[in-house]
Amino acid sequence: MAIIMLVTTLLSMALLCEEATAAAYVRPPARPNLMLFAGGKKSIQPDQVHVSLAGPNRMRVSWMTSSMTAPSTVHYGTTSQQYTAIASGVKKSYSYFLYKSGQMHHVVVGPLLDNTTYYYMCGGSGREFKFTTPPPAGPDVPIKFAVVGDLGQTGWTKSTLEHIENSNYNVLLLAGDLSYADYYQPLWDSFGKLVTPYASAKPWMVTLGNHDIEGIPYIVDPFRAYNTRWQMPYSESGSVSNQFYSFETAGVHVLMLASYADFDEDSSQYKWLQADLARVDRSRTPWLIAVLHAPWYNSNAAHQLNGDRMMAAMESLLYEARVDMVFAGHVHAYERMTRVYSMKRDPCGIIHITIGDGGNREGLAQSFLDEQPEWSMYREASFGHGELDMVNATHARWTWHRNDDDEAVVADDIWITSLSAPESQCSVSSSTKRGVSNRRVLRPLGT
Repeated sequence: MAIIMLVTTLLSMALLCEEATAAAYVRPPARPNLMLFAGGKKSIQPDQVHVSLAGPNRMRVSWMTSSMTAPSTVHYGTTSQQYTAIASGVKKSYSYFLYKSGQMHHVVVGPLLDNTTYYYMCGGSGREFKFTTPPPAGPDVPIKFAVVGDLGQTGWTKSTLEHIENSNYNVLLLAGDLSYADYYQPLWDSFGKLVTPYASAKPWMVTLGNHDIEGIPYIVDPFRAYNTRWQMPYSESGSVSNQFYSFETAGVHVLMLASYADFDEDSSQYKWLQADLARVDRSRTPWLIAVLHAPWYNSNAAHQLNGDRMMAAMESLLYEARVDMVFAGHVHAYERMTRVYSMKRDPCGIIHITIGDGGNREGLAQSFLDEQPEWSMYREASFGHGELDMVNATHARWTWHRNDDDEAVVADDIWITSLSAPESQCSVSSSTKRGVSNRRVLRPLGT
């Protein structure tokens, strides 16, 4: 009897512990959509300001004006209100049925000093903005990325952006699905206004998602708004597409891949990726990461198999190059995988992370598969963002920050060793070619 009572007591305590653990986080309810309308008469005043990396010691400044005659110039310098340089660029606009955009200006400024704050004025009028350049190039130079996907523009988006702002990041990586305009073009303007306080101060590097396509066969070409508003750098290895490109900062080579452009062996994206990976020098950039939209590994019930065809076409390329991490969006939840290749745990494989939980209007993907795969380490359906802190050439710290009401709570925290590090035992130079003759001709995902 005493043993039975003891077992009963222990079971009761365990159940209480489980209940306490489950009750430790109660997911807050949805928050309403935000929409910041433009108003007033035509103006040359800058609006929807954001900056992005545009090559070594260069930054692209982008903004919208409602006036068609506003100049595409940026005055800038290292002291407030004292501009020592001026740069000129281009402007473009687009139509979408009855909608007519303002003028989107894109100006590349530089050369710039590393890790320096610059003050700038767009078009020679309006308020002053400022941005901070990333750290210098070098294999052992620390740098911090904020990582987010599927932002949209809801109350949770605003909370996510505020948390990111407090993270002291250097560069933001956005894994697609920016505005969730979904054909209603004024929402692109609203999104631009919403992110201006953040994107005007630190470089944002973005790739496209399915909600950014907005194409109508024979009527409207896809990505019309995205390509006009968010111009990204062309890669030195020959990419002439705004949908896929690469860039380097500090000791990191970043691949921005397109889930919704052709990716078979005959495609321009595939050939570009081969050429880009061939020029990666791990002695200069020991870290190699990729960002795309539709995840290749996913144990959520939502969007199952959406990334499989792109994975079949390109996974071996990234594996052979010893890519360290791949960040994806699309699934509105967080999930971190261990190193994996060909659906199996592999010490030389890639760490895949789904981070499509920025705050979109469609809500969270709350149903995961009952049986968690062996390669899935942590999964949770909550809004939030990630921070990737490259400490040095060999080690990085990844943290995922859940939006718990209005606080950013660290819910997942790991240290990562680069595959280029001597202790990883995954030599890049000695990696063997796998599956080249068995690759199938594949086409991009549908929407």
